[in-house]
Amino acid sequence: MASAANPASSLGQSANPDRAANPFQRILALIPGLLLLIAVGYGGKIIEASINGYTKAHHIPFPNIEYVLWAIVIGLLIANTVGVPRVFQPGVATYEFWLKTGIVLLGSRFLLGDILHLGGISLTLVAVALTLSLVFMHVLGRTFKLKPKLTSLLAIGSSICGVSAIIAAKPAIDADDEDASYAIAAILALGAISLFAFPAIGHALHLSDKAYGLWAGLAVDNTAEATAAGALYSDAAGKVAVLAKTTRNALIGFIVLGYAIYWASRGQAQAVGNKAAFLWQKFPKFVLGFLLISLLATVGFFTKGQIGSLANLSRWAFLLTFAGVGLRTSFRELGKQGWRPFAVGAIGEVFIALITLGLVFGADRFLHL
Repeated sequence: MASAANPASSLGQSANPDRAANPFQRILALIPGLLLLIAVGYGGKIIEASINGYTKAHHIPFPNIEYVLWAIVIGLLIANTVGVPRVFQPGVATYEFWLKTGIVLLGSRFLLGDILHLGGISLTLVAVALTLSLVFMHVLGRTFKLKPKLTSLLAIGSSICGVSAIIAAKPAIDADDEDASYAIAAILALGAISLFAFPAIGHALHLSDKAYGLWAGLAVDNTAEATAAGALYSDAAGKVAVLAKTTRNALIGFIVLGYAIYWASRGQAQAVGNKAAFLWQKFPKFVLGFLLISLLATVGFFTKGQIGSLANLSRWAFLLTFAGVGLRTSFRELGKQGWRPFAVGAIGEVFIALITLGLVFGADRFLHL
């Protein structure tokens, strides 16, 4: 669900070395990075408005490139040229919090009936795609002679929710930091590519907003990249991508539990005691927040004006998220991780993208998405 400039930092080695600082000091440490997120995100909006205004005024045909992509591009340029100084890193790292906040608030734009309808279809497609991707990634891992636990992490990350799934699975299967870093690097690199490839493919195939959004939600690993890939296509596609990806994220606890039990049975991980507590620990809580806000919207708890305000707050939260995706992605760090995990990840991601695209086409044709 996340991106990171340095894969190791996603494993708990954060950019903030002063873990003993008091809460006030920790809040102060976030301010520089938060201001940078706002500046980058708002810079993306300014570029979008400026280009759209200029092309319309001069009657120049030009596709509308939303602030989502511009914010990511600005972040990537900063991260991969001058870099992100240490003082900004704690605040920039909060982008995942803004992602989850944005998704929770986005629940106000969905009626529960729509969620149940699309969620049922998505769950069926997720189950098929998840099974195929897990099997295929393990076959690839053995073919490329990757370490078994590295293969497990790549399979979990590519089938569920990217970096967050890898972070959740690492202690559960007692994987090495190096293996987790390799898996995270591969997932991050491929997630960055999907931001540009998926919208182009969707437009080339003339996919509907619902079909494209469902495809992005099923095929793109990290929640941030899936949300961005959907929003780059259209607002409607972005909503569907979030819903499909949220459905997929909800399975993380079950998959990690299965892998934990498997590796424990081989004497290579700590045995799982209370399975219910384990599932609750791994379950993404923001999914419940999303459903709660949707339920309140369904029963008319919010006025039309309040729903509009919540949706606007959601867009602002995503603005900070997309800025963080760019700022936390360092191609230099990703390139240090070796080629075999990338090869396995790339082949697996192409397979998953093609399989899910076929599933979405079939669902669109026979179930009329």
